[in-house]
Amino acid sequence: MTAKTRTETKTDAPVEASATEDAGVKDAPAAASEASETKDTKTAEPTGATATTATTKDAENSEPELTAEESAALEAELDAEEARLAKSSAGVGSGAGAIVSAGLGLVALTGGWTGRVLAERETLVGQLSLSKASDPAAQIDGLYGNAWHTTALVNGGFALLALLVGVGVLLAVRSTSPAAAPRPVWIKAVAWGGVALAVIGLLISAGMYFDLFAAMPSAPAATPTPAG
Repeated sequence: MTAKTRTETKTDAPVEASATEDAGVKDAPAAASEASETKDTKTAEPTGATATTATTKDAENSEPELTAEESAALEAELDAEEARLAKSSAGVGSGAGAIVSAGLGLVALTGGWTGRVLAERETLVGQLSLSKASDPAAQIDGLYGNAWHTTALVNGGFALLALLVGVGVLLAVRSTSPAAAPRPVWIKAVAWGGVALAVIGLLISAGMYFDLFAAMPSAPAATPTPAG
C-alpha cells in the first residue's frame, strides 16, 4: 500500500510540472502583450502633454480681440496723451527766443567783452598811427574818440539784434492759431522786456556815437608866448 502510493505520487509529480510549464508558456504571450500595451501608454502620455503645452503657448501668443468700445477708449487715451505732450512742449522755441532777446538787450546796456576788446584795439591802432608831432585834437581822437565810438557801435549792434529777436518772438506768439496749445504768459513778458532793453540800448548807443551825452574832450588852446 505504501509502495503504490509512492508510485502514484511520483507519477503525478511530472504531470503537475508539465501542466505548470504549459500554463507558463500560455501566459507568456499574454504578459508580453500587457508589457507592450504599458509601453504604448507611457509613450502616448508625453505626446498628449506636448499637445497641451503647444495649445497653451498658442493661447498665450494670440492677442485678444478688442471690442469697439475698448478700441474707442484706447484711441481717446492716445489722443489725450499726444495733446498733453504737445501742450508741455508748446512754446519752447518762443520761450528760448524771448530769453535770448532779453540777454542781448542787457548786454547792449552794460557792454560786453567784444566791445571792450575792439575798443582796446582801436586805442592801440591810434597809438601806432600817431607821431610825436601830431595835433592834440588828432591824439585825443585816436586815443579816445575811436575807442568810444567803437564801443557805441558794438552795443548798438547788440541792441538791434535784441530788438529783432524780441519782435520776432512777439509776432510768432501772436500768429499762433487758436487750435494750437496756448503759449505761457511769461514768454510775452520776457519778450517785451527784451524789446524794451533793446530800445533803450539803441538810444544810448546813438547818443554815445554822436556825442550827445558828452562832448569829445578838446585840448586847451595854446597861449602865445610873448616875444622878447
